[in-house]
Amino acid sequence: MNLAETAARTASSPTTALPVVSAAGVEAWHVESPVVPMIALAFTFEGGAAQDPEGKAGCAQMLARLLDEGAGDLVSDAFQERLAARAIELSFHAGPDAVGGSLKMLLKHADEAVALLALALAKPRFDTDAIERVRGQMIAGLRYQQNDPGVMASRRFFKEAFAGHAYGRPSSGTIESVAAITRDDLVALHAQVVGRGRVKVAAVGAIGADRLAESLNLAFGALPEAGALKAIPRTTVQDLGRRVVVDLDVPQSVIRFGMAGVAWRDPDFIPAYVLNHILGGGSFTSRLFQEVREKRGLAYSVGTSLVSHRSAAMVWGYIATKNERVGEAMGVIGDEIARLIGDGPSDEELQKAKDYLTGSYALGFDTSTKIAHQLVQIAFEELGMDYIGRRNEMVSRVTQDDIRRAAGRTFADGRMLAVAAGRPTGF
Repeated sequence: MNLAETAARTASSPTTALPVVSAAGVEAWHVESPVVPMIALAFTFEGGAAQDPEGKAGCAQMLARLLDEGAGDLVSDAFQERLAARAIELSFHAGPDAVGGSLKMLLKHADEAVALLALALAKPRFDTDAIERVRGQMIAGLRYQQNDPGVMASRRFFKEAFAGHAYGRPSSGTIESVAAITRDDLVALHAQVVGRGRVKVAAVGAIGADRLAESLNLAFGALPEAGALKAIPRTTVQDLGRRVVVDLDVPQSVIRFGMAGVAWRDPDFIPAYVLNHILGGGSFTSRLFQEVREKRGLAYSVGTSLVSHRSAAMVWGYIATKNERVGEAMGVIGDEIARLIGDGPSDEELQKAKDYLTGSYALGFDTSTKIAHQLVQIAFEELGMDYIGRRNEMVSRVTQDDIRRAAGRTFADGRMLAVAAGRPTGF
């Protein structure tokens, strides 16, 4: 077997993941691959933007952007120079329910890379100049987005769909909320979220179990236990059937629409996933792509996806079209949803969807970094280390009865909340 074949087999066989537990009790899902002398590490801590202090939306995003802006006795420039000198890739991110990150390094620089990660997690500096620089970048981005129809439609959709709920606040904040965030807010949120007992880790690459256990201890073992998280109540998309316009003087409207969904942990997630592929998730083969774009030329892009948060799930869709054709486009989308509710897909359509979803699954595991991120997300959702091995079988077993049940839980009577940014007619 040549190098390329070995790499391909390793990338497409993530079911070989095994648990590694450090002396401090930190567990990682581990895929050892000696093909290339590199290591990819992904990690996530429970608690993200939904934990932002009241009136301080954007705090988790700012926290994530500041974790590598200086740590321990290294100011921002010195910290970044240490990373660059060893070609270490370290990044952090924040979503609605988690703060996480990734680390990629050559095997020979692993000890230094892990030491820098440990510093960033346990001893971020939160220096005033770094805070103000990141604050300025965030506010500049928010000002720029005020003229972006896609961003404005998305932000308004979540505000209406989850009114009064943590998910209704923009994760990136507002100009006013970002301006109000203090260093004390960042320190408090860090203590609340970044803790040893709340982390999920995946490691892929040229590192053995014993050395990985030592690295886990160094990176996460010294972290304190995290503070208590705020309870985030379960919710669902509100105002189904309502349509909202965000007035922007642009020739093309961008629409975001949504309805109820099922969470990744739900037994009906896989049937809903197959159903979504048929409706709008299947790119060129989906009903919406064929009916809206190919047959009528109403839009360049149209589609749907499943959104699964800790306390909410939904079917989420998008389309952009000329203002004067918005009514027609939304009518076609509604008709296709009604057809799936009433008739379901054909047997051939269902089989093609299952064949594609099972055949393409391995493409999401073609690099060490992708495997690590997939594994850590599966760990975060508590789906089990064998999920990747079970997933295609679950897709293959989906029946027409499963599809009808999923349609009843997601599409219901076909009503949706829709938000258009632009000056649409017929909406």
